[in-house]
Amino acid sequence: MADSYHPSAFSSWTTCTNFLCTQKGVLLFAQIIVCVSILTLFSASAPGYSSLSVIELICACIFFVVYMCDLHTKIQFIHWPWSDFFRAFTAAILYLITSIIVLVERGSRSRITAGVLGLIAASLFGYDAYVTFPLRQ
Repeated sequence: MADSYHPSAFSSWTTCTNFLCTQKGVLLFAQIIVCVSILTLFSASAPGYSSLSVIELICACIFFVVYMCDLHTKIQFIHWPWSDFFRAFTAAILYLITSIIVLVERGSRSRITAGVLGLIAASLFGYDAYVTFPLRQ
């Protein structure tokens, strides 16, 4: 009763932190950080474009939790590699289009910075799509 040490909680925490050390964990964490920064910059300068960052942030967080908690092995009616590939591929295309539009329109410094970060996000999501392409493995 007095012992508050729970080995299962420690094991669960270790599993979660081990995922952060993998390539997929680093990619998803970087995508979340980039989406939050783009969301902040778009909210300040061009609120119409911020919905893309919100949607991609939510999707990246969902996939981060699914992979971190190892739910992709427990929920097998969804093909996770293809779902992750399509998420990353569509995000790369949408960020590329949105960033080009924002950079062509020209505006404030925060808008230009958001456009440049959008291009970085497009390359990050594109690399994630390349790495997670299921037929490549």
